Amino acid sequence: MPMAGNALIIKLVIVSPELWSPMYFLLSHLSVDEILFTTNITPNMLNSLLREDGSISIEGCFVQIFLLGCFTVTECFLLAIKSYDRYLAICIPLNYHSLMSLRRCNQLSFGAWMGGLTLSAVSCFLIDLLQFCGSNVIDHYFCDFPLLLQKSCTDSYIIETEIRTFSILVTLPIFLFICLTYMYIIFTILKIPSTKGKKKGFSTCSSHLMVVSMYYATLVAIYVVPTKGHQYNLNKILSLLYTVATPLLNPLIYSLRNKAIKCALDNAIKKKLVVR
Repeated sequence: MPMAGNALIIKLVIVSPELWSPMYFLLSHLSVDEILFTTNITPNMLNSLLREDGSISIEGCFVQIFLLGCFTVTECFLLAIKSYDRYLAICIPLNYHSLMSLRRCNQLSFGAWMGGLTLSAVSCFLIDLLQFCGSNVIDHYFCDFPLLLQKSCTDSYIIETEIRTFSILVTLPIFLFICLTYMYIIFTILKIPSTKGKKKGFSTCSSHLMVVSMYYATLVAIYVVPTKGHQYNLNKILSLLYTVATPLLNPLIYSLRNKAIKCALDNAIKKKLVVR
């Protein structure tokens, strides 16, 4: 379901001229990120749950961790860019097209992907400096940074601190930025004289903030807050929120509830029927 919903959004943005705007361009990037994210995590997770055979090679574990970090950080940046786009569209509409051109969207999106790639590569490089011994069993649904650090024979305090610092610098400032932009959006919506307009605006903002808050809250709980012993079971449950729940909810909340997306889908279906 998450992959189908995100794939549908990407297809509609490509074939529908009415969706060739910065907002939907950013949504297509978010959908690409979530498809790659889901593809990286879900197959091995389902294999582990259904067949009770979650074995993975060391190389495969490192690749999974690298991709996990890359797509997670990229989504953080994309969510921030999307909130900035909505802030410009609602709060500064007269300057929106000059401030958020397609060229600027390309630059921001490229920066988001490169930021995720770079930070994840640095974290994996630091982990590769460690030596691992003892049990090769990871009590989790997939390979993840905190549990791999736990398997290290060498002192991982410095590397763990560096990775936690990266996590703090990525999650907290961006989350605060998103909250700030939506505060300005809400203040602008309150000035709308129409009650119907206010309800529509608040409905959209509340849905977006719900998903963003859930996503960032789980990231902070897993990667920023120190984890000890009994908290690992809680982290296993929390990890399902940002690996399964968020990719499932984002297509519904960000796009498939959107009127323009629905119209584009109807037009695409009608064209398909006419062709046949």
